[in-house]
Amino acid sequence: MTSVQTARGEVDVASLGPTLMHEHVFVLDPDIQNNFEAGWNEEERMTDAVEKLNGLYAAGIGTMVDMTVVGLGRYIPRVKSLAMTTKLNIIVATGLYTFDEVPGWFAYRPPSATGNVDIMVELFVKDISEGIGDTGIRAGVLKCATDEPGVTAGVERVIRAVAKAHRITGVPISTHSHAPSRRGLEQQAILEDEGVDLNRVVIGHSGDTTDIAYLEELIARGSWLGMDRFGLDRRLSFEDRIAVVSEMCARGHHTKMVLSHDVHCFSDRVDGRASTFSQPNWHYLHILNEVLPALRSKGVAEDQIHAMLVENPRQIFGNQGTY
Repeated sequence: MTSVQTARGEVDVASLGPTLMHEHVFVLDPDIQNNFEAGWNEEERMTDAVEKLNGLYAAGIGTMVDMTVVGLGRYIPRVKSLAMTTKLNIIVATGLYTFDEVPGWFAYRPPSATGNVDIMVELFVKDISEGIGDTGIRAGVLKCATDEPGVTAGVERVIRAVAKAHRITGVPISTHSHAPSRRGLEQQAILEDEGVDLNRVVIGHSGDTTDIAYLEELIARGSWLGMDRFGLDRRLSFEDRIAVVSEMCARGHHTKMVLSHDVHCFSDRVDGRASTFSQPNWHYLHILNEVLPALRSKGVAEDQIHAMLVENPRQIFGNQGTY
């Protein structure tokens, strides 16, 4: 049995079911919460999250990958508590989210005295091998990010640390990328330089572009494509997202794509206030309710949908082992 770690412990990858590969439970800024936001109500937020996650499971989704890492307010005790109230599998991530510099906590720490290893690598490996904090919950995926600023020194350090932790632990890598500036190619180059098998990498937010040639280049180099911002129409329209995925399916690339929304139960960045990110279709059920019918209307077959939602996530999490 090949297993993957979830917030409730190990599960067989064969039992993951339909899987949303890039979502969040909570996206929070602890500094803001502790200093400027007096309105956080733990009980209210947890009750709302339970309702949303249970609704997702009831609608037919078996697993959600929570890509919330350090830099996005990751707090695993909350996720663990939620996992005990729902049948939905929640796979949690480790890594670091930054578009430019690393936090000062990392910047001023030298390599480990044991083996001259970047402390990031040690922490990411611990999250995967032993557990996050004292929760006992082990991460099942690694995350790094590159956005419009490109590969800064801080971003490169994170990508290389993620690559090294991947080689040590064997868990897959899933990224945040800026598709309009083709940042996925830069991520691939650094990961490949670290010896990473790009077939173990999901280039996230690839669905934010209509550049088919770029997407096919990412696939040609081995990676999976995260078509994972459905509902975030300010980045790319619903019609364009459907057109791109259906065209990629027509070209036979359904075997290298996964679907998701990159949405959350609650984010203190966008919820409860006026925001350009407040989109009416940006919610957990958008793919099931609107995206899949639209794809079917464009000729995408049921076996292709099954591949993107079930088979491909199963392959990604099933392809483990150090090397």
